[in-house]
Amino acid sequence: MRKLLGLLLLAWSACATAQDVRIKELGRFYGWRDNMLVGYGLVTGLAGSGDSPRSRATRQALSNAMSQFDLNVPLDQVNSRNVAIVMISARLPPTANPGDKIDINVSSMGDARSLTGGTLMMTSLVGPDKKIYALAQGPVSVGGYRYDANGNLQQKNHPTAGMVPDGGTIEVPVQAEVKPHNGYLRFVLKESDAITAERIAARINEVLGSGAAYSVDAKTVNVIAPGSGSSLNQYLAKVEALEVQPDRAARVVVNERTGTVVAGGDVQISSVSVSQGDIKVSVKTEYSASQPGFVSFTSPEIRSLVIGNTTLEVDESDPNVVATFGSTTVTDLVQTLAKLKVSTRDTIAILQAIKAAGALHADLIIQ
Repeated sequence: MRKLLGLLLLAWSACATAQDVRIKELGRFYGWRDNMLVGYGLVTGLAGSGDSPRSRATRQALSNAMSQFDLNVPLDQVNSRNVAIVMISARLPPTANPGDKIDINVSSMGDARSLTGGTLMMTSLVGPDKKIYALAQGPVSVGGYRYDANGNLQQKNHPTAGMVPDGGTIEVPVQAEVKPHNGYLRFVLKESDAITAERIAARINEVLGSGAAYSVDAKTVNVIAPGSGSSLNQYLAKVEALEVQPDRAARVVVNERTGTVVAGGDVQISSVSVSQGDIKVSVKTEYSASQPGFVSFTSPEIRSLVIGNTTLEVDESDPNVVATFGSTTVTDLVQTLAKLKVSTRDTIAILQAIKAAGALHADLIIQ
């Protein structure tokens, strides 16, 4: 199955052709960004899978929470495994209005075994400036479970982390600001590429006129700011809707754990010969005891003699594959190796060796 998946991905890459994409997909205007929110709180309603009494932070937080409702319970009397202290994180979008909903991520901070079935109590989320921007509350959705009893354990995924869909409510309006700098708006590419930056500048100049944009470096393109009285939002929408053909770096991505190889269909390989084979080494040890029957074992100095007999076997089979390739692509190489019944993991080893030999003209990324 893994081999089939790797070959299908390669075939898809081979068939895909370079297409124009919107400038919006290639980057963002400087100033338009998300912000991080963080907080901590309590998850209640756990079926005995919460933090143990050893967690002083949990007991302190629970005591503080009950004091908000005029329940003064001493810290040393708080003893419940139905509560867990958690860290909360969220992403604040560039523009947000009070009442907007955002997803909340919840992760255990103590020694809770599972957050399944718990409910997050209302807590505040703050930004880097320590100001409150959102409130979070709701049932925690955990994509897993953990059950243990009498030394038996059944666990799926990570039950100590989950999320609250639409569990956050924006309390403070947020508006990202895209400001001109020296009369230009800065467009920042997601991936640095000088060719793509030049193509973006050329496309903007084609539509808005000569001199409307120029590439500062491989990461930034300056776009002339709109005139006074013009709508900035309409101007940005017009620029972001333009389409260009981004340049693509030659890369081969290899995942050794899953046996998957993904490469662009145009990744080139110089002339190379491949000889692939296996050497199997097997070591077997058999133990036997030498114990004469006529010797008395009343003396503690007399013991049985254990002898180990070791056998070493080396099986060097004939090479599985001997093939010569002219100048070709990674896709053609992998398809040919598949016809020769070379496994995906052996194909990965061959690609690594070709890269070491200097015949693979691409970045080899091993995950």
